[in-house]
Amino acid sequence: MVASTHWLASATGMSVLERGGNAFDAAVAAGFVLQVAEPHLNGPAGEVPILLWDESAQKVSVVCGQGVAPGSATIDHLTGLGVEVMPGTGLLAATVPGAFGGWMLMLERWGTWSVADVLEPAIHYAEHGVPALGRIRDTIETVEQLFTDDWPTSAATWLPDGKVPAPGSKLTNPALAATYRRVVAEAVGSTREARIAAARDAWYRGFVAEAIAEFSTTTAWRDSSGEVHGGLLTGDDLASWSATVEEPLRFDYHGHTVCKTGPWGQGPAFLQQLALLSGYDLTAMGHLSADYIHTVIECAKLAFADREAWYGDAPDVPMNDLLSHAYNAERRGLVGAEASFDLRPGSPGGRKPQLPDYPAPVLSSAGGVGEPTVGSDGRVRGDTCHVDVVDRFGNMVSATPSGGWLQSSPTIPSLGFCLGTRAQMFWLQEGLPNSLRPGIRPRTTLSPSFALRDGRPWLAFGTPGGDQQDQWSVNFFLALVHGGGLNLQEAVDAPMFHSEHFPSSFYPRASRPGVMHVEDRIAADVVAELRRRGHEVNIQDPWSIGRLSAVSRDGTFLRAAANPRGAQGYAAGR
Repeated sequence: MVASTHWLASATGMSVLERGGNAFDAAVAAGFVLQVAEPHLNGPAGEVPILLWDESAQKVSVVCGQGVAPGSATIDHLTGLGVEVMPGTGLLAATVPGAFGGWMLMLERWGTWSVADVLEPAIHYAEHGVPALGRIRDTIETVEQLFTDDWPTSAATWLPDGKVPAPGSKLTNPALAATYRRVVAEAVGSTREARIAAARDAWYRGFVAEAIAEFSTTTAWRDSSGEVHGGLLTGDDLASWSATVEEPLRFDYHGHTVCKTGPWGQGPAFLQQLALLSGYDLTAMGHLSADYIHTVIECAKLAFADREAWYGDAPDVPMNDLLSHAYNAERRGLVGAEASFDLRPGSPGGRKPQLPDYPAPVLSSAGGVGEPTVGSDGRVRGDTCHVDVVDRFGNMVSATPSGGWLQSSPTIPSLGFCLGTRAQMFWLQEGLPNSLRPGIRPRTTLSPSFALRDGRPWLAFGTPGGDQQDQWSVNFFLALVHGGGLNLQEAVDAPMFHSEHFPSSFYPRASRPGVMHVEDRIAADVVAELRRRGHEVNIQDPWSIGRLSAVSRDGTFLRAAANPRGAQGYAAGR
């Protein structure tokens, strides 16, 4: 089974399984196709966190394909440039591109296919073209003036014949196809593993790294600060980084064990929500009742307040305390009958929380539907991708590639892609877990999920959506556990909701205290009751919130489900 956010990626992954590849081979091939089919949502210089189940080892692992801040990326350096908030676009916000390393590490350790095999579909689509999604058109149209006036290399790539591509028109990227062809050509060695290592060298120490370093350090471009800046990434930054394999964090909930990344991502906020919700009888409340939604939203506010105060790529994040029974019993007492309008981090282990100095709340009707990949005009909103795979052996993968969006920064013409801007998630303020420091990972929102049921591998799932990922994924999971027997597709299809109460992880850090969004398929009397309790409820279109996909193992059955919203997610299997 394969489920993803684009039909070409799902079809690619399924073709790999049909030709004898395993789940890891299929996920890698699908991941590279997503870079071509959804370039406004992810790119070759982005990042990818992965959760996987290895059936032979009977083990869940995290693959971290999240790059780190450059060696010269210090707060003093940035503030010395007159930068008070890390820009949302341009070269300053680039971290080491981690996606390639993450995919290659999974292929090397768990896969069976070669570099040439997994890259072949992406090379084909980049060379021969994919049908341009309407959202690609919308994204490019929003930054057309920026490309024309300030980023001519991006205009040359994404404005064929000087025009915004029409929906359904053929979108090609011959420069990217050539880059991947050269990676394959340089991936030589006597074993499959040696060829993967050679491909990795070509990327991080060879021609790709050289082109990135030269572009980053010798050119300068206008970014969302309104000023012109060069980049900080060097060849040494790329050469010294590698993807890693880590243990997941876990939490047990109603016979299920949910696994997430560490607090260098926002994934533990999922687990904190479960820890809080374990003290309530959501089944008795009734799925999507006013009591149910109010309780879930209020617990989300508390979990994400802790994310703001405690999460980061730091050794002393107090996760054991944050997930402890005593801490969550105390925090549960903050959930009242009415909506909270305060950001209330806790004091795990008696520590005093420290929040960043937030800008004034930014009020907007944008709806918080994804990652705001802002152009210099502040208007562009983007999102992310997701892919889930389960194979006939029982191996499972959940991966959330993102970053390196076509609208992130100027295209590097010799490579056919641009750098990412994940460093916008750092704070230029000392003393925080997520303060900018050289060589550490930004606290990403990318958050794949894996769950066991009664100790057996059960569910790989995830969604695009930036700060909403660990709300939409939680809602989907709770629908399966408390929804009265919903199947995977019914849980994906169920009316969705989320909060915008806490600050965004993205430039310019907007927050909307007390605001929540619901699809208008939520019952009118439920909405009225939520408003009576003080929530500012924004009604969204009936199929507009959430981007979930999932695969599952249930006894001898394999299942998959994909998001119908947007009419491009796809699930396949046999």
